[in-house]
Amino acid sequence: MILVNNPGSWAHIYAPLEHAPWHGLTPTDLVFPFFLFAVGNALSFVMPRLQAGGDAVFWKKVLTRSLVIFAIGLFLTWWPFVKWSGDVLVFKPWSYVDEKGNPQGVRIPGVLARIAVCYLLASVIIYYLKPRIAFFAGLILLLAYWVLCYTLGEKGDPYSITGWFGNDVDKAILGEPHIYHGERVNGKPYAFDPEGIMSTMSAIVNVIFGYLVGDYIQKKARTNDAIAQSKNFEMLTGLFVAGVAMLITGFCWDMVFPINKKIWTSSYTVYTSGLATITIATMIYLIEVRSYKGWLSKFFDVFGKNALFVFALSAFLPKALWLIRIPDGVDKAGKQIYTNPWHWFYKHVCAKIPGEPEIGSLVFAICFIIFMWMICWWMDKRKIYVKV
Repeated sequence: MILVNNPGSWAHIYAPLEHAPWHGLTPTDLVFPFFLFAVGNALSFVMPRLQAGGDAVFWKKVLTRSLVIFAIGLFLTWWPFVKWSGDVLVFKPWSYVDEKGNPQGVRIPGVLARIAVCYLLASVIIYYLKPRIAFFAGLILLLAYWVLCYTLGEKGDPYSITGWFGNDVDKAILGEPHIYHGERVNGKPYAFDPEGIMSTMSAIVNVIFGYLVGDYIQKKARTNDAIAQSKNFEMLTGLFVAGVAMLITGFCWDMVFPINKKIWTSSYTVYTSGLATITIATMIYLIEVRSYKGWLSKFFDVFGKNALFVFALSAFLPKALWLIRIPDGVDKAGKQIYTNPWHWFYKHVCAKIPGEPEIGSLVFAICFIIFMWMICWWMDKRKIYVKV
């Protein structure tokens, strides 16, 4: 997520590091569903303690965590609360109309907001239902979302950006100023949110599938006491078979309900969950069975110990640096031009790298990742872990 969200220039990005324009998917489109799958996987280790504690413990823990994550997301969206208007810093209002008459404001949905909502609703489903019933509840959500998209969407093109029914829901409940305006239709900004309300229906199931996979791994380990989990090939076989089955199902579903990250179609949920299942099975085989624990696993391990913190910091820091103005020459009229440390480093260092401009943009993102890793490494060495 850090690599994708922080290129040197949004105009110079390699295709695999961009989201699919609409239907289909790229490697970048796997990051978010994998994150939700990991949330569910982690939930499988926590849920037994929550169930043992009873309803009061469950609701206190889950509601608190969900609200905190949602609040952090909203804070990062609004941050830094001020912006430059000429040579003056002005407050960023909750909502307003710009000079072109377009409604603008603080976006409410987002990555952390979706994680919070999916975590909350998936936790409730898993807490009150047995794993098998939770699986069927997930299937019902996927099918219900498909039916809603088809019946309530624009006739003839219900899965297009303008025909998707969720647009009207977001505008009615959240208000147009508070949803994403980064997409363009006919060359003009269009109010459409890829983390909108209705597409969350399908995203919840990524968490449920992640939980079921984690629960399966633990049960297989418990029922085979004579065989260490790292040697449990029956468990790995089950994961690979389930992953391939989901891949095939998602691919077939794509023929009638296209794989699409931006409206988070049901086929997208099933397909990415299949890839995530195969990925975690592969990691278990390599790390636990084959004991491949080299520098690469240690590199990602540092990030994993402060995952939410480093993601939030990667959004917080660049926006804070945008407020710092550095003189950077003059325009043709002799007026002073300003830049910020963020763009200055890209323009005067990374962009100078020979070759196509995408190289410099990628190098900038990699430099930022290394910087974030150094912070996480320092925190890990001092046993500092930020948890929600």
